[in-house]
Amino acid sequence: MKSHLLCLYAFLLALACTSCIREENPDDTPANNFETLWRIIDTQYCFHDYKEQEGCLPWDEVYAKYRPRVHDGMTDAQLFEVLCDMLSELRDGHVNLYSAADVGRYWSWHEDYPANFSDSLHRAYLGTNYRIASGIYYKILDDNIGYIYYGSFSSAIGDGNLDEVMHYLRLCNGLIVDVRNNSGGTLTYAERLAARFTNEKRLVGYIAHKTGTGHNDFSTPEAEYLEPSDGVRWQKRAVVLTNRSCYSATNTFVRDMRECPLVTIMGDRTGGGSGLPFSSELPNGWSVRFSACPMYDADMQQIEFGIEPDISVSLTQEDMARNKDTMIETARDFLKQ
Repeated sequence: MKSHLLCLYAFLLALACTSCIREENPDDTPANNFETLWRIIDTQYCFHDYKEQEGCLPWDEVYAKYRPRVHDGMTDAQLFEVLCDMLSELRDGHVNLYSAADVGRYWSWHEDYPANFSDSLHRAYLGTNYRIASGIYYKILDDNIGYIYYGSFSSAIGDGNLDEVMHYLRLCNGLIVDVRNNSGGTLTYAERLAARFTNEKRLVGYIAHKTGTGHNDFSTPEAEYLEPSDGVRWQKRAVVLTNRSCYSATNTFVRDMRECPLVTIMGDRTGGGSGLPFSSELPNGWSVRFSACPMYDADMQQIEFGIEPDISVSLTQEDMARNKDTMIETARDFLKQ
């Protein structure tokens, strides 16, 4: 009896130890992770043909360029570097590779250009007596020009907040909406703010969706409209200040504001980022985010690489030395004309 108990104990112990061993994923090889990522982008990414027109390497040639760099025995860090280098060929800030150790990103859409924004100057203009309505900072400048700064569309803003902001600024002679360095966030908040600048429904752009694995397999573009808010709306001239760090939802906000009749876009070209992102996973557990749904302006033109302002203005060193923001001052002069 004792020997039977010992055998049973040994069997249960072996079973328990076996269950503690993590099964290896046979697909988790450097080559297969590379192939999987390349195929995901090949079949689901939405800007292949457009990026080729703008000088990006064709995706088949990207494969030929980077596949020889992948081999058995390479470390995770080495594989991550190769995959990130491959994705950077798309020149898309919405394309990211996520591992437990790092995030692969393409930031040249703003890093390769003048900042056209100064934190110290911005603090000087806001002073200490500005108001805060959720994600919006606002005040009345000394020449009776209203000023709104919205630094991130990831910061929630409600209709109640916007009613209070618009009511407070209602007697101003004009309004500056500063979205410089706003790299995006939630489209709902961008649309909610833009809806305060139109009194009628306006066509602002189009969106399409992937319908197959081919580079040109898209649905018929659907029209997108900006509906006027039921709350307090701005009825005077307004200027939207932009720079290269206006990206994603902010790029869409600028697209929508450009269709509003009393709004002028001023500053630098936006950073772009017009493709709604989607996510997928590699065999090793890393995840990839990429642009999956292309968005266009009201003329069906691509805005993936940014939107040109109506009036180009840059921050000058001379003005910075005088503690002046060239772009805010130009907007103030424009609104007072």
